[in-house]
Amino acid sequence: MYKYFQLFLEALKGDEDRDYTIISINRAIFLLSIPMVIEMFFEALFALADAFFVARYIGINGMATVGLTESVLTLIYSVAWGLSSAATAVIARRIGEKKTDSAGLALAQVILITVLLGLIIGVPGYFFSNRILELMGGSKELISEGIWYTKIQFLSTPVIILIFTLSGALRGSGNAASAMKAVILANIINIVLDYFFVPVLGWGIKGAAIATLIGRSIGVLYQCYFLFGGKQNLRINMSMFRPVKDVMFNIIKISSGGAGQFLIQSASWVFLVRILSIYGSEVIAGYTIALRIIVFTILPSWGLANSAATLVGQNLGAGKPERAVKSAWMISYLNMGFLFVIALFFFAYAENFIGFFDTHPQVLKTGVTSLKILAGGYVFFAIGMVMTQAINGAGDTLAPTLFNIICFWMIEIPLAYFLAEGLGWHESGVFLSIIISETILAVMAIIYFQKGRWKKFKV
Repeated sequence: MYKYFQLFLEALKGDEDRDYTIISINRAIFLLSIPMVIEMFFEALFALADAFFVARYIGINGMATVGLTESVLTLIYSVAWGLSSAATAVIARRIGEKKTDSAGLALAQVILITVLLGLIIGVPGYFFSNRILELMGGSKELISEGIWYTKIQFLSTPVIILIFTLSGALRGSGNAASAMKAVILANIINIVLDYFFVPVLGWGIKGAAIATLIGRSIGVLYQCYFLFGGKQNLRINMSMFRPVKDVMFNIIKISSGGAGQFLIQSASWVFLVRILSIYGSEVIAGYTIALRIIVFTILPSWGLANSAATLVGQNLGAGKPERAVKSAWMISYLNMGFLFVIALFFFAYAENFIGFFDTHPQVLKTGVTSLKILAGGYVFFAIGMVMTQAINGAGDTLAPTLFNIICFWMIEIPLAYFLAEGLGWHESGVFLSIIISETILAVMAIIYFQKGRWKKFKV
């Protein structure tokens, strides 16, 4: 037992010079996944903390505003996820090849692209926030109360993308512990400021958005301090911040697949929220609370999946494709076990979880229904996300993008409307469409992974 505790402490501390392509696979998975799971756990707290303070101290309109805004902000998160996936894939491959200077140059190009895209998305979003909420079905009262939450979230775009991409770069280099520490720091600040701004100063929903902006900004500053001043295998300097066309094109090509996957999936969720808005703000609020709880458990699971991306990328760079395959399958089994246990808790205590945030009858009913139905697909979520991330970690982002188009646009959206309105199952039909499409995605990812085409992909 003491040996595992020592290994746990070693994982939290991190070792920038460790070579994950030569140590035992079990040890590599443990040392990488522990900080990644904790990082994603704290990333989930960003959303959960805002949901708690908004639900407790502001009310249904505030919670519905958060839900509508987050649905639209998926554009930002899709860009962040795509660039993060590209950073992980390219940097993991360069580290596996022992080309640390090339890894640093790639990271500098990622930062340049991030800032530019952040401004392109954030500035128009800030000025058209009112119109965006209208298009999402928000009432005049809701828009009046929540407009500044949406404006500040769009203003945060460069910071949101940066904290994701820098973390992806650190994970790709094997420095998962540093990515974890940045997110923990950002989260602690966010939670403290949420309490100070919302109930104490009474700034309302705007205070929750400001708290998140400040917390994430400090997390990015920590990441930059580490990358510019450290002695680790991934470091950058100002001379690298010159556009390098070939490197930029490669990153954009890979990130477009990763962003496309997230955007396709997230866009489908926007349509789902639009369908749910037919049934009123209380249904949206209940779904939003349930989704925040779901994300709270799914993101740590993504931490395990991210470790698969890093190990696949580094092992391919080191010329060890079979070791990459074995790593991905071992992580899949761990992830399935983890989410199976979480699903059991949700089935047993769904009312307690939702009631902690809001006890309004309709909000509670919708939240409990959503939580139980979505938990029913957890085992399929688990293996699907690991297989997809393993393929992404190889730099092969096209195939998972096609899987997303088929499952979330061609199956999930039409099925959700048919079950909700056609069969009259209302919100339950929407929730069922999610687990059906996720199950099909998992099957497709497994089949493709087994064929092994991703092993030959060059980045």
